[in-house]
Amino acid sequence: MWIKNLHLYRLHNANEIDLATTVATLEEQAYRPLGGSEARRMGWATPAGRADTRYMHELQGHRLLTAIRQERILPPAVVNEEVEERASAQESAEGRKLRRQEKLALKEQVYEELLPRAFVRTQRIDLWWDTTRNLIGVATSSRKRAEEVLDLLRETLGSLKVTPLTTNTLPMRAMTAWLSDTDTRPADMQIGDTVDLKAKGDDGVVRGRQVDLDSDEMQRLLEGDRQASKLALGIEGMIQFVLHDDLAIKGIRFDDAVIDEAGQADDGDDATVRLETDFLLMAQALGASIDRLVEWLGGEAQQGQEVPS
Repeated sequence: MWIKNLHLYRLHNANEIDLATTVATLEEQAYRPLGGSEARRMGWATPAGRADTRYMHELQGHRLLTAIRQERILPPAVVNEEVEERASAQESAEGRKLRRQEKLALKEQVYEELLPRAFVRTQRIDLWWDTTRNLIGVATSSRKRAEEVLDLLRETLGSLKVTPLTTNTLPMRAMTAWLSDTDTRPADMQIGDTVDLKAKGDDGVVRGRQVDLDSDEMQRLLEGDRQASKLALGIEGMIQFVLHDDLAIKGIRFDDAVIDEAGQADDGDDATVRLETDFLLMAQALGASIDRLVEWLGGEAQQGQEVPS
């Protein structure tokens, strides 16, 4: 398993969370398939699949949990079309226009009837919990999905005090400086070939892919009062990723040395051992990389501290 995207959170009440209770309550909140009239459901699954019975793997302070999210996909256009057909038929039969409340009731009826026949989308979302750093990373590209997984964990534990990880220097400000002035770049930083530049005061975005970020053209754009909202970066010997202005890291690719070390490990053809080996190496690389990234961004902002814009 190799995480591709992460939203990062600081855990504030680690001392209040009991491991034995955590293990027991995870199973109580186990995923079960959607019922016929349910629109969505989320629960915990065993990270290693059906062959395993453990809902959490812990190795050297790194915990791995997996949430399953199912949702019925019922496009609004399909519902609205059916509502209009039924409303038109009823209006013709009764010789009058339906009131707004009647149409809303009809829409609710159509939704309930069509929902059990809708397609079901299933997502597996891994959660990495670094108990040494009191850091939680949710492996999804969507902040909304990450918050849903944290809500499930909060419901499971009864209490979960987390806040998005924040730094003393805003990522947008730092990324813009790294692009504008090579002297501001840390020695172990690798600049990639992907960037999004936002213009102040409007929604215009210039997207660069597979481009030379140190080119004269890039400098002219930056001099035109644009700021970097996404930037491809690398930490030598660890990972490459795209940093976003909300401190999400996406498009993660691990260094060949990390992948090779995982490939050389003897797992005895045991899928669970393979999962744990990959997870531990990945978690160690991620933990060290996030430490370094936070250093690049001036250190972590304390809870309640106002970060300069």
